[in-house]
Order: sequence, then C-alpha cells, then structure tokens
Amino acid sequence: MSREKRVRVLVAKPGLDGHDVGAKAVARTLMDAGFEVVYTGLKKSPEEIVLRAREEKVDVLGLSILSGSHIPICQQIKNLLDKHEVPPLLWIVGGNIPLQDHDELRRIGVDGVFAVGSSLQEIIDFINERIS
Repeated sequence: MSREKRVRVLVAKPGLDGHDVGAKAVARTLMDAGFEVVYTGLKKSPEEIVLRAREEKVDVLGLSILSGSHIPICQQIKNLLDKHEVPPLLWIVGGNIPLQDHDELRRIGVDGVFAVGSSLQEIIDFINERIS
C-alpha cells in the first residue's frame, strides 16, 4: 500500500457463533497486506461492535457471520451505525451467506459480501479498490 495513513479495519464476530478461524485468517492476512487490524474477539453484540468501530475510527468494518443470522444482525448494525452517527465506512461481511441473501445485505448497506470460499486476495483487492 502506498498510502500515508494505514487503512484501519475492525474485524468482528457478532452473536453467539464461536467459530473464529476464518475471522482470524482474514485479520492476519489483512495485517500482512499492510492494514491496521483490530479484532474484537468472539460473541460481540452489535452495540459493542458499532461502538468499537466508532471509538477506533476505522475505515472498514468487517463482520464474520457463520450462524445464518446475517440479515437481522446486519440490520441491527445498520440501525446502530445510524444511531451512533458513525462516520461513513466500508462495510464487508463474510461467512455462510447464501447467494440469495447478497442483494438484501447490500440493500441494508453492506458494501461487499464474501461467502465461504471467497479468496483472501478478493477481500484485500475489494478494500484497496474502494479506500483511497
């Protein structure tokens, strides 16, 4: 990356899903690619995630959701982003997300959806193409 300021990314695991291997792999890969990454750990509430994103002044919010509850969780996150007046950020979601739900997530406000099987390079490229 040739930016003066490193892009800050918050990687979060909302809900009760206890599987974080993918989230940790994404976080490590983003760090190796030059991003500054904050990983929240497991089982964070939407409120905790949004407040942390605001506090950390991140450029990117990345959620890893394997529980199947991606639509209600993302709707909660969107409502909280608005409520807490979080400045605009790039919002990406990854995990067990069926293709038929991608459009609904984008309607809610998610910028990028990365289903299981997406390459880590796709995520890096997506962020780099959208953050100046």
